[in-house]
Amino acid sequence: MQILVLYYSKGGNTRKLAEAITEGVQTVEGVTAVIKKTDQVTKEDFLNSSGIIAGSPVYFGLMAAELKKVFDDFVSIRKKMEDTIGAVFTTSGHHTGGKETTMLSIIQAFLIYGMVIVGDPMSATGHYGVACAGEPDKETLEDGKKLGQRVASMAKKIHG
Repeated sequence: MQILVLYYSKGGNTRKLAEAITEGVQTVEGVTAVIKKTDQVTKEDFLNSSGIIAGSPVYFGLMAAELKKVFDDFVSIRKKMEDTIGAVFTTSGHHTGGKETTMLSIIQAFLIYGMVIVGDPMSATGHYGVACAGEPDKETLEDGKKLGQRVASMAKKIHG
């Protein structure tokens, strides 16, 4: 079973969080994490995944255009994505910088793809997903691992 960790990162903070999430996915037996930047992902990566965890820096309170382009370009397969687990993460440059609205913009795309959305676990923050301002600190990286583990576990329950 495969979980795709998909991200766009310009400065490296979102990549660091994606890597922690990938570590969390890989702690679940029988689940493999595939980590891809937006310019590397293929439709086959989407179709072969039981879960997708997508992340973006905050750009004007929305996902980066590079991530939105993936959803736009892959629209022809959206009906095949129904019941795939979806989860989100984001990083911003400022503590008040639109992290929740950015996560909601990714969640909206996932819902249009027919996906089942999960937030981060209660042992993390129990909200929309994992987010931070600036470089992810130790706690944020741990929350990222917990999110990856939750998505992998949920995918096994639903698709296992």
